[in-house]
Amino acid sequence: MTQVSSGLPCDGDGLCMVCKTKPPPHDTLTCKTCITPWHLPCLSSDRRPESMASAALWDCPDCDQQEQQQPVSSLVPPPPADASSADLIAAIRAIQADPSLSDHEKAKRRQQLLSGESSDVVPDCNDDGERSKSNDVLDLLDQKLYCSICMQLPDRPVTTPCGHNFCLKCFQKWVSQGKHTCANCRNAIPAKMAREPRINSALVFAIRTAKMFNSSAPGGLPKVAHFIHNQSRPDKAFVTERAKKSGKANACSGKIFVTIPHDHFGPIPPENDPERNQGVMVGETWEDRMECRQWGAHFPHVAGIAGQSDYGAQSVALSGGYEDDEDHGEWFLYTGSGGRDLSGNKRTNKTQSFDQKFDKLNEALRVSCRKGYPVRVVRSHKEKRSSYAPEKGVRYDGVYRIEQCWRKVGKQGFLMCRYLFVRCDNEPAPWTSESHGDRPRPLPSIKELKDASDITTRKGTPAWDYNVRIATDWLYCFVFFLFLSIIACIREENVAGCGRSLLQTVESKLMMIVMKGEIKLGKLDVRRSYL
Repeated sequence: MTQVSSGLPCDGDGLCMVCKTKPPPHDTLTCKTCITPWHLPCLSSDRRPESMASAALWDCPDCDQQEQQQPVSSLVPPPPADASSADLIAAIRAIQADPSLSDHEKAKRRQQLLSGESSDVVPDCNDDGERSKSNDVLDLLDQKLYCSICMQLPDRPVTTPCGHNFCLKCFQKWVSQGKHTCANCRNAIPAKMAREPRINSALVFAIRTAKMFNSSAPGGLPKVAHFIHNQSRPDKAFVTERAKKSGKANACSGKIFVTIPHDHFGPIPPENDPERNQGVMVGETWEDRMECRQWGAHFPHVAGIAGQSDYGAQSVALSGGYEDDEDHGEWFLYTGSGGRDLSGNKRTNKTQSFDQKFDKLNEALRVSCRKGYPVRVVRSHKEKRSSYAPEKGVRYDGVYRIEQCWRKVGKQGFLMCRYLFVRCDNEPAPWTSESHGDRPRPLPSIKELKDASDITTRKGTPAWDYNVRIATDWLYCFVFFLFLSIIACIREENVAGCGRSLLQTVESKLMMIVMKGEIKLGKLDVRRSYL
């Protein structure tokens, strides 16, 4: 018959299960086999060690009775998971007696043995918290590269100035406990690193390379860098193999055909169009915003405003985003961005939740208003409330200038940033039959300015302005009539003496003006210069 143990050990909280007290360290005995603490006064006299030297080799009553039933050799391989408890203790003794194992490796093998895992399994941290079943990766790397806390290959490794490595989560947990020293060498961790730990990209590359070479997957090393140069991009927007969904929701931009920077103001000239050498013409239409981006008319895929708050706005898109917008072709009222709750997955929320402010992209538009910068305008077929929107696709409608901006309560009850755009392009608008571009015109009367606040009006000479050589057609008619009259007087010889010579001089000057083309017939000559 098996003899039942006469005592009980301490529990996980360190309390003796017999007297229900927490024994001091000098009254605690630890079993050398199962590493279980026992309360010395609660042990029977025959179970207590005979001397202080024998206390280091003391076995608890549970382990001692198993030893009496079956002797154990010095080195016994670990048994399978379904072995008896006697074999389990024998395997633990074999692990403890193996001089080739360190204390950490002994503890790891004991844990694997008690959990029923194979002894040759060496766990490895990965993104999902799982353990890999191969020891080859660890053999490629030095033990010094392991995390100083979990003793595994570091996941998102962080390296301290003393040279020891941690998993990012292990490091953050360690620092959150108020420990600002290295868990390995106890050197101080800099305060900045404790607040903002940086992942060691070199160590990440080393671990990834080791795993790649250890992997038996066909095809060799997978590509890691996903950057594609503009010259290598296709002519159309494309979807990569990494895209979660098909279609253009996850599409990458195609090749950019123009050479303008993203902060370029004004139209796109021929010198920036190496493909066609004509620039982007007014009235050009593209299939969608992705293709519009490729020609530089409006770079953002989704946002309606392209610009920088301290520099100005380069372009806007009219796509029916706000019901407060008014489109009159040569001028329109545009609503700024913001004021909507787009947290979580609310990417298409059209309900205003708070007031708009003159910051970020809204401030970029206000800077363009103050400076008089040219703003490229594209209209989308999604603008259903406008008579000037294209039937399909996205169309470039030329250059506009922001004359005024203000804030006013919109239709949904919140303050909205509003902008008055007025067209000022050399080329005629796509919806007009005129053969000339825009002429100076008075600003339209805006009724909502009466209740507006934070009004900003452009003052002074704008950066993009008209340069009118002949202000009106009647001036040309008057000069031309005077020219014909002088010629008639000279030919009829109605003028003599010095008056005749004076008229001949005026005639020659007028002929030079006409030959140089500074006076054009039937057309107002309007030029602009961008400063």
